[in-house]
Amino acid sequence: MRPIFSTAAALFCLWLVPALLAQKDKPEPLTEAQVEQIREAGIAPNDRVSLYTKFLNEHADVIKGLTNRAKSPARAKRLDEELQILTALIDELGSNLDTFSDRHADIRKALKPLGEDSERWLTILRALAGEPSFDLARKEAIESDDDLADQARRLLTEQTEYFKLHKDEQGQDRAEPK
Repeated sequence: MRPIFSTAAALFCLWLVPALLAQKDKPEPLTEAQVEQIREAGIAPNDRVSLYTKFLNEHADVIKGLTNRAKSPARAKRLDEELQILTALIDELGSNLDTFSDRHADIRKALKPLGEDSERWLTILRALAGEPSFDLARKEAIESDDDLADQARRLLTEQTEYFKLHKDEQGQDRAEPK
């Protein structure tokens, strides 16, 4: 009876180890300091969007800096990590934009620079030649950034129209029930 249990336990452990290692390899998109900055911004929409834009600019600059370096396994690994972080941050920012849009929060102040910066990120990502070790992460980053740029343009247009009709709600963090 014992050998069967031991064999089953050993097989379960062998199955579990790769899953745990895969979780360890996935980089966290925000540092503790960045998480704290986001917390401090609280529900202030323009501040949160500006912070995410700042963090995305930092990662885009790292990617741009790595673009012209000599190809190496370490460079490819770092690019893959940075691209994954960039994509995760873009997706988090997109979710925040959805929330702020649903609330009719006036985020026009942060949307204009976001739109400009997301176009710059696309330029950086498209200039990065694909390599097998990070090509999937690059494609996902381009797709996410393209979606974010479209979302920012659409929201800016929608908000401009909305706040023309609702002048009393301009500058608000969320629509208050009337």
